[in-house]
Amino acid sequence: MEARIEKIKQQLQSQGYKLTPQREATVRVLLENEEDHLSAEDVYMMVKEKAPEIGLATVYRTLELLSDLHVVEKMNFGDGVARYDLRNDSNTHHHHHLICVQCGAVDEIMEDWLLPLEERLEKEFQFKVIDHRLDFQGICHRCNKQDK
Repeated sequence: MEARIEKIKQQLQSQGYKLTPQREATVRVLLENEEDHLSAEDVYMMVKEKAPEIGLATVYRTLELLSDLHVVEKMNFGDGVARYDLRNDSNTHHHHHLICVQCGAVDEIMEDWLLPLEERLEKEFQFKVIDHRLDFQGICHRCNKQDK
């Protein structure tokens, strides 16, 4: 975890920002809950446990800054709530999501199945894809099991 925090600190510094204690607390919460897609309120509640003096506005500003610097991806799964996901250095593109419309669970597909499509877009349309995101909405395996 410390290596990832150091990398994020360097990303901030390269853009003229510091990794303040409040920003570090926010980053630590994101790292500790990397499997989840936390809302700003979720992050705030968790950060507040570590740093009681932090305000909701500070957490919002930090998340927006991290989003602007491409440290996190800001996502909306159709429920009107912005969620934050740390970008993974090992993936050129983001992973994709399976969103259950019944229970709200979000599962991830870590493989990038769209590379052949990107190559075709570049070849046929001279369109160089920089990034993409794909979300599937449906009923998850947990809800399917409950319904049977």
